[in-house]
Amino acid sequence: MILKPFVVVLAAAMSLSAVSFSQAPTHYEPTLESLDKHPLPDWYAGAKLGIFIHWGLYSVPGWAPVNHAEHDFSSSDYIKYNPYAEWYLNVLRIPGSPTAQYHKDHFGDAGYYDFAPAFNRESKKWNPDKMASIFKDAGARYVVLTTKHHEGFTLWPSTTPNPTPSLKPNQLHAERDIVGDLTSAVQKQGMKMGLYYSGGYDWTFNTGPIETEKDYESVKPESKAYGDYAFAQIHELIDRYKPAVLWNDIDWPKTGRTLEVEADYYNAVPDGVIDDRFGIKHADFTSPEYEKKDQISEKKWEECRGLGRSFGYNRAEGEKETIAPGELISLLVDIVSKNGNLLLDVGPEADGTIPPIQMDRLKALGAWLKQNGEAIYDTVPWKEATAKSAEGDDLRFTRKGDDLYVTVIGKPKGQSITIADLPSKPGVKITQLGDNTELSGAGHTGGTQLSLKKALKGDYAYSFKLAGYAR
Repeated sequence: MILKPFVVVLAAAMSLSAVSFSQAPTHYEPTLESLDKHPLPDWYAGAKLGIFIHWGLYSVPGWAPVNHAEHDFSSSDYIKYNPYAEWYLNVLRIPGSPTAQYHKDHFGDAGYYDFAPAFNRESKKWNPDKMASIFKDAGARYVVLTTKHHEGFTLWPSTTPNPTPSLKPNQLHAERDIVGDLTSAVQKQGMKMGLYYSGGYDWTFNTGPIETEKDYESVKPESKAYGDYAFAQIHELIDRYKPAVLWNDIDWPKTGRTLEVEADYYNAVPDGVIDDRFGIKHADFTSPEYEKKDQISEKKWEECRGLGRSFGYNRAEGEKETIAPGELISLLVDIVSKNGNLLLDVGPEADGTIPPIQMDRLKALGAWLKQNGEAIYDTVPWKEATAKSAEGDDLRFTRKGDDLYVTVIGKPKGQSITIADLPSKPGVKITQLGDNTELSGAGHTGGTQLSLKKALKGDYAYSFKLAGYAR
């Protein structure tokens, strides 16, 4: 396939995507008009890779079925066989589900919130500095932690009372300030710290469960009590921790004063970013889940996905369910070429240990980025994201200043890479990232041909810099 016609309007829009904060309002009002004036900060536009962490009471059982449809959300029985281990409580409540049977076999008649003592005991063993160092070595520029998932258990000592009469306060939040400890550790490593909050669901406010597609809406708590609760808790997070990303999930209660939440956040953290799951027509980025885009998006986007099929820790997952290193690296390259970030999830065990199979993937990703990160970080999309070489190589493009980067997905198929619709330009120095030896490049039927006469450095994908090409 040859390059498609250049999209001039899109290229112009991309250059304006990260507006200077000198032009941003000094104070935001709780209106869409005011919120829409918030510019996308340069740090987020250029970060490209974040680490998502799903960690909570569900990390104690750490289990979900793996022998059903992977992510066929339209399947009539998907919820009963949900591969998301963080949905353990919901699926536990569905009679005849594999999770209900697993729970009975391993925990008998124990209630879900009876996992709290085990979680508190195990999480005290956790070393936040070690975890932050792992993420830094993986090449992440930011981290997003689930502070409260749908189960309603908070990873900080919230002072907002939960009115659920059947639950005790020590069953509703961690004894350790996990949010504060990780925020400090991440910032010490020079990364940005973001916080996730489940505003749309809180299963302490409804009996549930979600069994069918129609239940997705009916179980959303919309009482004034819940709206006030969510409003107070998210303000605790904003005021205490000043998160660089405010990542809400599912929706926001109509009684929760959404516009006020977002204005208050921007006023507290002017260079912060907000996702598109607050239920209003304002967001700094969109958040597709286990989905990729076919072309460059003018709007900044961020794909979130687990290293496996689950976000939360699932002890049943192995090699078959975990993305392969080469596939992971190809995914990142593809996303970045189309104006996206990758928010890659890890699911720690209850004591904060990252499973070995996930550690393996993080190390492979970090090693690749150490060599090829120049083609990823702080880049913008080129005029086109993808192409095929004449030899059949799958190519992705990014740009930084006057330099163009071409990344080959997988090992090149021959001793040259011929890009038919990339006109040859004189004076352009071509190198492989990680190797300063200049490669010969020549015009070829109106295009450019890179000659590969020596062994390439690295694995999985290979990035080449065409210095000055985009001038």
